[in-house]
Amino acid sequence: MAQFFVVHPENPQSRLIHQAVEIIRNGGVIAYPTDASYALGCCLGDKEAQQRIRAIRGKGEDHHLTLVCRDLSEIALYARVDNRQFRLLKANTPGCYTFIFEATREVPKRLQHPKRKTVGLRVPDHPIVLALLAELDEPLLSTTLQLPNDEQPLVDPYEIRDLLEHQVDLVLDGGYGDLATTTVIDMTGEAPLLVRAGKGDIAPFGLEE
Repeated sequence: MAQFFVVHPENPQSRLIHQAVEIIRNGGVIAYPTDASYALGCCLGDKEAQQRIRAIRGKGEDHHLTLVCRDLSEIALYARVDNRQFRLLKANTPGCYTFIFEATREVPKRLQHPKRKTVGLRVPDHPIVLALLAELDEPLLSTTLQLPNDEQPLVDPYEIRDLLEHQVDLVLDGGYGDLATTTVIDMTGEAPLLVRAGKGDIAPFGLEE
């Protein structure tokens, strides 16, 4: 049965963050709040936990999981980013965006899109996530907490616990989440390409819906 931590959304308790990270490092899957919707997360190097997340989402290997990073220096480690793209990201992160880039050799092949060799990356703007990442000291492998056949992500941490108490190891309650998901932008071409419109403003990227 999943543990349930009530975490302050602006000043997360360090004791609870430490315990949450220990669960992640020990192979756990967590449900946690972000600056967009709630998300599922696990340790970057844990193949079994990754498979559990895909099973909860009902998604196959061709669905991008996201590396949630602390800052742009981590993004540059895992993605091939040119100077123009870096300036664009610097002006718009942290924020509610997921970017798709060509993966570097630092990204295990099982985390890359099997055909495109790409990876999703994100720098969030939420105290709980940033506290988790600081304690974990590496990116969190993540995806939107949206169940198969649902049209919207889950937003109520108590409902998340009821629905997934035997599928996740921890629910971090940071209050009600946002129904909006991140805006997904493909950065692999010469110009940014909108994949999914979400909470992040697309105008800075020269895009229209």
